Amino acid sequence: MTRALSNPLARWGLAIIAAVLLMALLAPWLAPYDPDAIDVKAILLSPSSAHWMGTDGLGRDVFSRMLFGARISLLVGFVAVGIATVIGVVLGAISGFYSGWVDVVIMRLVDVMLSIPTFFLILAVIAFLTPSIWNIMIVIGLTSWMGVTRLVRAEFLSLREREFVLSAQTLGAKNGRLIFRHLLPNSLTPIIVSSVLGIASAVLLESGLSFLGLGVQPPQASWGNILTDGKEYIQFAWWLSLFPGMAILLTVLGYNLLGEGLRDALDPRTNSKGS
Repeated sequence: MTRALSNPLARWGLAIIAAVLLMALLAPWLAPYDPDAIDVKAILLSPSSAHWMGTDGLGRDVFSRMLFGARISLLVGFVAVGIATVIGVVLGAISGFYSGWVDVVIMRLVDVMLSIPTFFLILAVIAFLTPSIWNIMIVIGLTSWMGVTRLVRAEFLSLREREFVLSAQTLGAKNGRLIFRHLLPNSLTPIIVSSVLGIASAVLLESGLSFLGLGVQPPQASWGNILTDGKEYIQFAWWLSLFPGMAILLTVLGYNLLGEGLRDALDPRTNSKGS
């Protein structure tokens, strides 16, 4: 981590993520208004000292909705990536360790999943479900595990030929011990980096689905459905599109910068090239 923080881009990424997380956690105390409170006397007010980011078409304070929307977007990112990582690690470990026909079946499943555009696959699944935050998290997680599977499989295929694994096998170590004690701990670098970068993708997916009306449903605030409101008033209420768009951009940028910094710091192959 110290090496990662020596990278200025990684420091910027961590600072952005920390700021967003802090605002999301403190949203109930930082929000000056109830995010769902409708005020017909304050419809489409431009940014001012009373409403820092203006108001929307129902008179709701955009700043308050942005703070609570950060909670939704980040929750979706963390939970969806958690689901995808667990599935990917399990399948990748099985595929890389046992090889043979098990590897062939799992890799063909990965190929089939990768041949289907992820966003359209999610749209097709969501069309048959009731739009909700939990359905969004589960669907994104169930359709985003393929990259982790391939990374873990590649690490296992490489590590299982190393001397320390062969020595453990010679000493009679069982498969479970080989996987959890020797192989998996030495495969954490790509898993961590993939998970950090995956959160950025999940935030983008949730925002896109909410923008299309298939994600988080009003009146619950998310950055995506705030953008949807802005689409109707984009000619004269620029703040409804600018602020959620910038929030999505900065959050995704922060996770990407941190992920790149972690990869440079934790991957010995990258470090050796740099030196």
